[in-house]
Amino acid sequence: MDWHALTAQETVLSQETDTKEGLSANEITKRRRIFGWNVLATQKKTPFILRFLAQLKDFMILTLLAAAVISLLASYCKHEVDFVEPCIILGIVLLNAILGLVQESKAEHALEALRDMVAPMATVIRAGKTSVIEAKALVPGDIILLETGCFVPADARLIETTLLQADESSLTGESHPVNKNAGLHLPAQTPLADQKNMVFSSTLVVAGHGKAVVTATGMDTEVGKIASLMMQDEIPMTPLQKRLAKTGQLLGIGALAICVIIFLVGVAGGSPIFDMFMTSVSLAVAAIPEGLPATVTIMLSLGVQRMAKKNAVVRRLPVVETLGSATFICSDKTGTLTANQMTVTRIEPETSRKLLLTLCCLCNNAAIDGKTVTGSPTETALLTAARKAGLNRADLEKKYPRKAELPFDSVRKRMSTVHSIGPGRYRIITKGAVDFLMDLCSLSSFEKREILRQNQSMAGDALRVLAVGFRDFEGPLPSDLASLEKGLQFAGLIGIIDPPRPEVFQSIQLCKQAGIVPVMITGDHKDTAVAIARELGILHNKEQAITGKELSAMAPEQLRETIKNYRVFARVSPENKVQIVKALQQRGEIVAMTGDGINDAPALRGADIGCAMGKNGTDVAKNAADMVLLDDNFSTIVAAVKEGRGIYDNIQKAVHFLLSSNIGEIITIFTAILMGLPSPLVAVQLLWVNLVTDSLPAVALGVDPPDKDIMKRPPVAPGQSFFSGGLYYKIVLEGIMIGALALGSFYLGCKESLPLGRTMCFAVLSLSQLFHSFNMRSRKSIFKAGLFTNPKLVLSFFVCTLLQVSVISIPVLAAVFQVIPLTLHQWGLVWIFSAMPIFIVETVKRLKGK
Repeated sequence: MDWHALTAQETVLSQETDTKEGLSANEITKRRRIFGWNVLATQKKTPFILRFLAQLKDFMILTLLAAAVISLLASYCKHEVDFVEPCIILGIVLLNAILGLVQESKAEHALEALRDMVAPMATVIRAGKTSVIEAKALVPGDIILLETGCFVPADARLIETTLLQADESSLTGESHPVNKNAGLHLPAQTPLADQKNMVFSSTLVVAGHGKAVVTATGMDTEVGKIASLMMQDEIPMTPLQKRLAKTGQLLGIGALAICVIIFLVGVAGGSPIFDMFMTSVSLAVAAIPEGLPATVTIMLSLGVQRMAKKNAVVRRLPVVETLGSATFICSDKTGTLTANQMTVTRIEPETSRKLLLTLCCLCNNAAIDGKTVTGSPTETALLTAARKAGLNRADLEKKYPRKAELPFDSVRKRMSTVHSIGPGRYRIITKGAVDFLMDLCSLSSFEKREILRQNQSMAGDALRVLAVGFRDFEGPLPSDLASLEKGLQFAGLIGIIDPPRPEVFQSIQLCKQAGIVPVMITGDHKDTAVAIARELGILHNKEQAITGKELSAMAPEQLRETIKNYRVFARVSPENKVQIVKALQQRGEIVAMTGDGINDAPALRGADIGCAMGKNGTDVAKNAADMVLLDDNFSTIVAAVKEGRGIYDNIQKAVHFLLSSNIGEIITIFTAILMGLPSPLVAVQLLWVNLVTDSLPAVALGVDPPDKDIMKRPPVAPGQSFFSGGLYYKIVLEGIMIGALALGSFYLGCKESLPLGRTMCFAVLSLSQLFHSFNMRSRKSIFKAGLFTNPKLVLSFFVCTLLQVSVISIPVLAAVFQVIPLTLHQWGLVWIFSAMPIFIVETVKRLKGK
């Protein structure tokens, strides 16, 4: 029901209560049976074991588990039980399951933080008596009392107010404390942020006091509706998770197909059934890059560490890569795009600057503690400007001591103070809304028109404009101080604004250059939002701005069609924010969303990347988000996007390397069998090659720095696979290259003996992949990118080479892997064959002009 559209008396009658007596005990019991307790609902928790098992349903995970069983079976059948490969695979499965559990717990933490924010106690009138009770015991119709510093315990319609102000920033996004007035009668369509005759659960009373009748409790409150949104929405899969899931399915199906085909072809060619079974299952295991999930996890972890140094703390690993795919960044205004510090930026007339700041320094209730200024944003800005102008408040107050004050209220729209300026002489200083203060000043028609013109000009720049006036008079002071507020001398206008962060403009331009659309979503007024957005380069005309009210009037289909036309969303509700995110996602966009309040939590959770503010953000927002910005800065998101793009490139390099290497292994075995040759490798050799080449080199590729031009290209399309841009054909061709080199060495070695052929093939297949890892670093020539600019890749090459040479050269290990020692000449041939991938790929790159 639209309680704000009713008068206070109509609301009291509708709730069947009494403003002086409150509810009776019987009525409270009756209503609690109907409405329940004033608490937020909790979701029934799934048992830990079921949540853990649910993480194992992924096709890639099931394939990896099958690979572990096959690997163990293969070694057992050969009477050489080896637990290394199965343990590695099971460790990968366990790591991925843990990451999945962490992702699911995010929603629970967000809801718990919401419950913690609800006020624990409330002052209530019941049966004619005032008492303090637990807030959870409130029911609709209860009469509550509100004082400065208390949290509002439930949604309520105000009955009485005395200078009441509430901080609703965490709920509505409104950056200023809201003046409340019980006497207002508002239209039914009034947005939440403008319902000034209402107070809402979990908001804070920052000034004044009042009385209100409870209109909603628990899940029926505005914060309860937010909790409902959070329970309904599922956390979307990241693009990385989708791509890996699809890749896993392809690899799993391919591995099974390879196993069957090679087994049938080999048996048809007369090979022993058992030997072909062992070879085919070993090759199937080799075909699955079981190191890929672990490699990706390590890459993401390293990315998280780098981002933490840049003030971005990531709570979910896959989000690091998702940032690189972001196409829209929906940012809050206050504190993210702006400095979150009201600042005096314009004074009219400029010649009166010192006088105006002196007056505002005296007519001011902000507090000074050393270098720190605290108080309302407006008064803090005025006092800070006065200090910067060289004015000392203590000296001014000593010279002109305050004798009386008329505090600001929402009806008068002004504040006045009276100061002694000499024996029996006083000065009244008044500051407030321009239209209210002009009527109190002695001004000609021309002067009024000029002041209104200046006011309009300043308001057009999104400045909050204050007018200042004063009058000197002879004592004594009258009992009615308001009578002094007349015949004032108009001093001038002061324009205040929360200015844009200086570094954000450049970051906005970088976003556009990178094909990312920056969008402002704010609870502030449309004109203010448009002015800031225009200054930052976010929008260029007012048609690109829309209010939450206009948004709510749109049909879902209309919003989906027009959503990409807007760059500013002003005066929005929590539901509006979710609408915006979903509409963009339905258009195939990858959405990053920033926020700091509980009103932002549903959108943060529903977005592809939720970014909470670390300094001024609520625990609800932080727990609902994927990433926390320690400096509350938009530029940090852009830096994180660059990091994410670099990580995506590195993951793609790893996939490219692993699959081309594994295809090389498949080509080697499959071609030999089709040609009627003996198997070039035995099962244990295949597993060793797979273990050595799928580990350190792939991880080392993950630490390559981002390309210099990475922010000059568009984001990766959400539906784009790892193999777009001809990568699939490149992987296959490179796999054929590796297989051909291994078969060539096998053929040469077999001229002398089968053991020598297998040993040379074993060495070349492994070492050629290690050389090939350097080709992955850049689409350009490796010599342009720098052959040794990735020290970890160089180190991995030498470590893996040492391991490979050891299993051939050390007699005990050679016996295990069924190889024989190689002569210096044979090693020379092995190195020539193994280094060929760099020569071949470099030749192709040069032919393409890279």
